[in-house]
Amino acid sequence: MGFSFHKQLYTCLETIKTLNMKHILTFLIAAIALTTNAQLKIENVTLPAKMTVSTGELVLNGGGLREKYFLDLYVGGLYLKAKSTNADAIIKADEAMAIKLEIVSKLISSDKMIEAIDEGMKKSTDGKIAELSSEIAAFKSAFNEEIVIGDVFNLVYIPNEGLTIFKNSKKVKTIKGLKFKQAAFGIWLCNDPADEDLKEGMLKG
Repeated sequence: MGFSFHKQLYTCLETIKTLNMKHILTFLIAAIALTTNAQLKIENVTLPAKMTVSTGELVLNGGGLREKYFLDLYVGGLYLKAKSTNADAIIKADEAMAIKLEIVSKLISSDKMIEAIDEGMKKSTDGKIAELSSEIAAFKSAFNEEIVIGDVFNLVYIPNEGLTIFKNSKKVKTIKGLKFKQAAFGIWLCNDPADEDLKEGMLKG
């Protein structure tokens, strides 16, 4: 009787272990799947795993922090139709994509942002900005209003529509042309980007 009881107890314990292991494996598989499509948190800023645009959903390719002189300025995220680590292909592609910027420093003002765009455009185009002068001027004007911590800018490119700038979900301006889009995305993704670490983060894929 005693032997039978212990045998049954042992069997029950082994069953519980098996069930627990199955639960652990299920949890791990779910966690891995969730991580693959996860949002990204940087400096208390959460970059959503997906962004919905007029043509469908874009996925977060990666993100990072824009720093200057060891100061945090903004968090940036790159959204694509399909993940990629090829900066040049992303810049050249005539397909829906977006860059999200969230301001995390009071040091970022309208004037500072416009100065950064001027500098970034020169690097992105190798100094050949003359033919895009009107588009660049329009782009800079989208940042004319006061900029404060927590402001979110979405730069959304849609083929045949252009690059639309949204500030805190409100449409500010649309600038047409693939060539301009290439120059704009090049600010963060060209060979001499605004921030190397931010570029690396955006290209995690």
